[in-house]
Amino acid sequence: MQLPAFLAFVLIVSGIWSLVVWPQFLRRVMKDPRARDANGKATRFLTVHVVLVSISMVLGAATAAIGIAGLVS
Repeated sequence: MQLPAFLAFVLIVSGIWSLVVWPQFLRRVMKDPRARDANGKATRFLTVHVVLVSISMVLGAATAAIGIAGLVS
C-alpha cells in the first residue's frame, strides 16, 4: 500500500471511529443524573456535551469523506 492510500485509509478509519464512539458517549451522558434538573429540563452539562458530540460527529464525517476522496482521486 502506497503512502497516500495508507493515509487516506487512516482518515477513513478515524472518521468511522468518531461516528461509532461519540453516539455511545452521548447515550451515557443523557442517562447521567446531571443531565436534567429536578423539573426534567436540560442542564448546561447536557447542552455542552450535545454540542461537543455534534461537532465531533461532523468532524468525523468530514474526516471520513476526505479519506474517501483521497482514495478515489
